[in-house]
Amino acid sequence: MFLKICLMAIIAYLLGSIPWGLWIGQIFYHKDIRQFGSGNIGTTNTLRILGPKAGVTVLFLDMFKGTLAACQPYFFHCSQTVSPLLIGLFAVLGHTCSIFDHFHGGKAVATSAGILLAYNPLLFLVAWVIYLTVLLLTSMASAAGIVGITAIFIIALCIHDWILAVIAGFLTIVIIWLHRSNIKRIFNGTESLVHFGLGYRRQQKRNQNK
Repeated sequence: MFLKICLMAIIAYLLGSIPWGLWIGQIFYHKDIRQFGSGNIGTTNTLRILGPKAGVTVLFLDMFKGTLAACQPYFFHCSQTVSPLLIGLFAVLGHTCSIFDHFHGGKAVATSAGILLAYNPLLFLVAWVIYLTVLLLTSMASAAGIVGITAIFIIALCIHDWILAVIAGFLTIVIIWLHRSNIKRIFNGTESLVHFGLGYRRQQKRNQNK
């Protein structure tokens, strides 16, 4: 069992390490997105630099690698012994510290969502609704991600799912830490907005009135 767990952890890390935003930019758009915008290889920067098609593609691919990694205990018939959430954490590690990107990476939101999908699809839908609601209200992907993972942590506490509460609590800390510069910009009113939602519309109106 120990060797099986080690194998799943290694596979999860390698899956999480796949830098879809970087590779899609280089192969299909001949751009290194690390040289533009925030320099991040995740969904939001991909969306800003490469456009909606690339951004949505990276979103789902980053989620899928988390889901696939966390599903391994089901594949190996040991989900009663080792939680999919624990194996999924290694995918988050790979996403944030990718062996294919000099141990740099994204900010863990999409891959964490993918892990939740493997563990509890209903809670994934709840998280997705919360994420989209905050995104449409604020036009800030960073705020949506932080609120989404924090909400899942609180829900896990309320339903007494202690494994999920511990993992979600840990990921909340990680995601807040990775978004610390975004949080500063949110409070300063300088955070970058996606080009849709109420926040973006309000910004456009203010610019027109100047």
